Amino acid sequence: MSGGAGTRPEGSGEATEQLALVPAPAPTPPGGRSRRRKSASERPGAEVDPVAAVLVDTGLPHLDRPFEYLVPADLDVDARPGCRVRVRFAGRDHDGFLLERRAEPDHPGRLAALRSVVSPEGVLTPAVLAAATSVAEHYGGTLADVLRLAIPPRHARAERGVSPRAGDTATDPRVPAPTGTPSPAPTGTPSPAPTGPQAAPTDRPLGAGPWDPYPAGPAFLRRTEAGESPAAAWTALPARGPGTDWPAAVAAAVGAALRGGRGAVVVVPDHRDVDRVVDAVTAEAGEGVCARLTADLGPEARYRAFLSLLRGHARVAVGTRSAAWAPVVRPGLFVCWDDGDDLHQEPRAPYHHVREVLLERARHEEAALLVGGYARSVELEAWAAAGVVARIEPPRTVVRSCAPRVTVAGEGRAEERDPAARTARIPSTAWRALRDGLTLGPVLVQVPRQGYVVSLTCAEPGCRTPARCPRCEGPVGLVGAAAAATCRWCGHEVPRGAGCRSCGSPRLRAAGVGAGRTAEELGRAFPGARVVRSGGEHVVARVPDAPALVVATPGAEPVAEEGYRAVVLLDGWLLLDRAALDASVEAHRRWLSAAALVRGTRGDGPRPGVVLCGVPAHAGVPAVEALVRWDPVSLAARELAERTTLGLPPVRRHVTVSGPGGGVRDVVEALEAAGQIVLGAPSPAGPDGRRATVVREGAAGTLAPAVRAVRATRSARKAEDSVRLVLDVAEASS
Repeated sequence: MSGGAGTRPEGSGEATEQLALVPAPAPTPPGGRSRRRKSASERPGAEVDPVAAVLVDTGLPHLDRPFEYLVPADLDVDARPGCRVRVRFAGRDHDGFLLERRAEPDHPGRLAALRSVVSPEGVLTPAVLAAATSVAEHYGGTLADVLRLAIPPRHARAERGVSPRAGDTATDPRVPAPTGTPSPAPTGTPSPAPTGPQAAPTDRPLGAGPWDPYPAGPAFLRRTEAGESPAAAWTALPARGPGTDWPAAVAAAVGAALRGGRGAVVVVPDHRDVDRVVDAVTAEAGEGVCARLTADLGPEARYRAFLSLLRGHARVAVGTRSAAWAPVVRPGLFVCWDDGDDLHQEPRAPYHHVREVLLERARHEEAALLVGGYARSVELEAWAAAGVVARIEPPRTVVRSCAPRVTVAGEGRAEERDPAARTARIPSTAWRALRDGLTLGPVLVQVPRQGYVVSLTCAEPGCRTPARCPRCEGPVGLVGAAAAATCRWCGHEVPRGAGCRSCGSPRLRAAGVGAGRTAEELGRAFPGARVVRSGGEHVVARVPDAPALVVATPGAEPVAEEGYRAVVLLDGWLLLDRAALDASVEAHRRWLSAAALVRGTRGDGPRPGVVLCGVPAHAGVPAVEALVRWDPVSLAARELAERTTLGLPPVRRHVTVSGPGGGVRDVVEALEAAGQIVLGAPSPAGPDGRRATVVREGAAGTLAPAVRAVRATRSARKAEDSVRLVLDVAEASS
């Protein structure tokens, strides 16, 4: 079946199914007049291209393919490719997308007619359809699931409120496009940006522009402006002064695409990053060029922004995860910032990643691709090693001059002066950094855990048994200084004085301290200092350049107007000890993201510093070594080499299968029969009765089709137990 949505199986079964779409004649009521709608034979078809291929949103994986319908003459003008329609399917009305129109049907029987056109707006462009099809195939999912996430729900008032595109005739498939109009869905591959000393000749001094420290950076911008399609992995430096931070660099790249007559799509982890990029792009290109696409927009505002891009009023889409599908007219650049952030991973089926979506869109639309961050994900390093993207990296001499000084608490002479520094949660090195920094401006303390006291143990020195809930065996903690101990799983309040299950002692001590307790302790240690908390439901975007103790969880660190005068990273072992495949690179990414907020070296005082606390000797921990040297690429390359040896993602694809025991067993057997490799027995059932196991890809390129086939088979058999299949998720592969 044409239209980019898969191939229809051949045989008589298809004809039978297609005929079943025709509704049976309704009985004639008393009085002789029929109230039924006209059948396909009674509604004359359109004279030109009367056959429509429609992707029907049935929610059933085994029916994830286009079906043919007759376009009635009265819907001829409105039934355009990419528009929303209503069709009759299996006796019920369903929504769908009209993928294409053609003169002759593939189906030999009679076709059911379209019920209605929901809106003539062509919200599904050919390029987005092509990319969505590729993403669905890559993740073993359904096209309908991808489009449900890519195209926002229609909002009629917003549709009426956005003016149409000038000369909007190209949306009608029967009107030829003007001469010179670019193809809506080219099928090229982004080419790597040039590297080497010849790539970026410039006479400007270091720091004059956000891309000057990167030898290949200016060449990437020139090629983007010239209409080419370079693809690059960008390792960003901390800000060196005004106009040199990463939003300014992204805005410069967007400006290059705009000067070349093309648009851009920028995807960032959260709304605070959206605000920073929009401000930078507006300063670069002027007001009105950007449309925001974020999760906190209401239905009307989101659809209005979507239409402003689709109709060409806005040229640049800046937003969070869903903005990767923004229908920018003639896009020339796709940008993903901080691709290692888990906010870029879609939590709904088929669980795709923004990085993969933008790669497919860049390929189909012959646009440039820029994936950047302070850290380097293993997946992006694999792309660079395979030549999918080129490297945009600063020389080591530039890194040493721009990166902050990083100290590991408890090492070297500091350990000699303070033997307890390695075991103290906030050693003297960190205290001095905070004290000295507060005399000049704000200081940042990163705490890995939210809450107050997240776990309690027995206070007896020879016991230390963790406190457990007597009802569900969950961990026990405190939500506040005066609060009673409660279970973090079921909320049960543990009676005061309840004895330790090992020694009977009634005394408890804090074993895991969260950001709330840390802020309280620091406030007492530095009386008079302003304390700012950021994390959870209360995230602060910015803090002024005035003395303040800022306590934040990873990802919630506010941006200081002039940079922080010191950064302290607490409880490093908590991030390193996560039970996940990506624990090391994720800890490093979170540390770098906070450390990069330090005030840049400006020659007006001592070099700002970063203190890492709560880690073992750094000589044996690659993530700590990479932080001290500010060398994220070496850590990613080392991790990639180890995973290559062990056959782990992203070198070998894996799928995590979770659900009820019987369903997991059936899926695993089906995948094994398809040549995939089962890695051990399913895990023991959890409190919800669900089990999980991991299956590794057998022959290259076979896992996603096998997963898709299993989903379709279970759908056709109407399997009642819900089994979740997720490809390429680091936490699930540990």
